[in-house]
Amino acid sequence: MHLIIPFAAPAHSGCRALLPRMALPQLARLLARLAPVGPADDAAGLADRSLALPHERAQARSLDLPDRDGQIPWAAWQLQQSGTSPGGQAWARFTPCHWAVGSDHVAMRPPEALQLADDESRALLEAMAPYFTQDGLTLQWQSALHWRACGDMLRELPCASLDRVVGRAVDDWLPRVPQARPLRRLQQEMQMLLYTHPVNEARERAGRLPVNSFWVDGAGALPAAPSEARPSDAGAGGLPLLVDDRLRQPALQGDAPAWQQAWEALDAQALPPLLEAVARGAAVRLTLAGERAALTLDARAMASASAWQRLAARWRPHRPADLLSAL
Repeated sequence: MHLIIPFAAPAHSGCRALLPRMALPQLARLLARLAPVGPADDAAGLADRSLALPHERAQARSLDLPDRDGQIPWAAWQLQQSGTSPGGQAWARFTPCHWAVGSDHVAMRPPEALQLADDESRALLEAMAPYFTQDGLTLQWQSALHWRACGDMLRELPCASLDRVVGRAVDDWLPRVPQARPLRRLQQEMQMLLYTHPVNEARERAGRLPVNSFWVDGAGALPAAPSEARPSDAGAGGLPLLVDDRLRQPALQGDAPAWQQAWEALDAQALPPLLEAVARGAAVRLTLAGERAALTLDARAMASASAWQRLAARWRPHRPADLLSAL
C-alpha cells in the first residue's frame, strides 16, 4: 500500500521540540527497509509559502490529479468519487468559519471549534446562497462544515488550502488574482449579513463562536477528458492509497502532547502492517509530510539498491527525528 501521513512534522514549535524525545520504533524499522524515491518535495522551493500542503501534493500526484500549487481540483474529484459527474464544471469546497479579529491581524480559527449543528449550517447557507447566485455561483450543502459550489469563477482559481490558513493571519492567504475579486467582495458582504443573522445571535447568547465568514479551497475542474474514475483508495500503480490524518487536529491546534500521543499511537497501529508487507516482498510506499516538505520512501527503491547498500541501510541507526525535522 501507499500510506501518506500528513502533519508528521508540523510547523508548531512545541511539536517540533518533541521530535527528539518521541518513541517511534516501527518508523525506525521502516526507515531501514525503505529508500527515498527522490529528494524531499518542497513545492519548488516555496516551502511553507506554498498554497497546498505537501501531503496534498503527494496525494494529488498519486491520484493523477493536476498538482499545480493551489489548483488541485479536490471538490470536483470528491464529487466524482461520490458517483456524481462534475460535468466539466469548476467546483470548489466552501467552509463556514470564524475569523478572530485581533489588534493587528485577523486569524482563522479551526472550523471544528464552531461545533456547528446541521440545522444552523443549513440556515446560514440558505441565507447566503442568493448572494452567490448573483455572481454565478451555486452553493450546495454537504454537511455542517462542508459545502461546495460550482461556477466559472472557480476555474483555474489558485487558493490556499484551509489547513494552510488555520491558526494564521487570513490576509496572508487570500487569493489576489483578478478572478478572485468577486469572492473577496462576497466575503465582505457575508460578514455584514452574518453579523445579525439569528443563528449567530443565538450562538453568541449561548457563548459560542459565531460564523462570520467562509473559506474557499480545492477549486478547479477535472481535465477535459478524465480517465475513468479511480476508487478513492487506489493510487498510482494500483497501490491501495491510505491517508492517515489522525495527527491533523492536534497539529493545527498546537497541542504538542496530544500530537505526540497520536504519533506514537499511529506508529504502533498503522506501521506494523507496512513492515509485515515489506517482509512478504509486497510493494510498500510511505510518504511522510510536514508543512514545508514531504518525503516518499519505497520498498522497491530499496530492492533495486546493491546488496551492500541494503545491508548498510539495515544496520545503520535510523533516528526518525533526524528525518522528520527536515520536513
